[in-house]
Amino acid sequence: MNKRNIILVGFMGTGKTTVGRMVAERVHRPFIDMDSVIEERAGKTISDIFAEDGEAQFRKQERDLVKELCRKREQVIAPGGGIVLDPDNIRDFDRTGTVICLLAEPETILERVGKESHRPLLESEDKARAITELLEKRRPLYDAIPRRINTTHLSASQVADRVIELSRHAG
Repeated sequence: MNKRNIILVGFMGTGKTTVGRMVAERVHRPFIDMDSVIEERAGKTISDIFAEDGEAQFRKQERDLVKELCRKREQVIAPGGGIVLDPDNIRDFDRTGTVICLLAEPETILERVGKESHRPLLESEDKARAITELLEKRRPLYDAIPRRINTTHLSASQVADRVIELSRHAG
């Protein structure tokens, strides 16, 4: 296994955190859940950051953390789903690691996150429509990432196996 970071990007509910923890354990690396780090440092939830400080402030904190994490090696990193909105984030991650995009069908995402209350971008009466609209906006950004795994019909363990395999062959 090379010393590059492994970065799992993708829409909410595609398995970034679950798979990231599994991969980190299997390859004996630290796991960094970026949203958790941001919450810990801010002393409040992502939802509260969005509500009190705005999305722009959250994206700034996210960008600063990307720069910080890119100075280290041999980590497994799970950023939030919107990390792709700033092309500099992906460019930096790509320079220091293997970026893998996890995908899932909208229905699967709704099944996985529909009952959660900590998703500020899904605070809507019609979560299915919110997911579909956000996915459509971000699809070109996710599609631009060459290494992709559709997690819809795979177990977390199967996805972790594929992530490890892809990262072994990345240069």
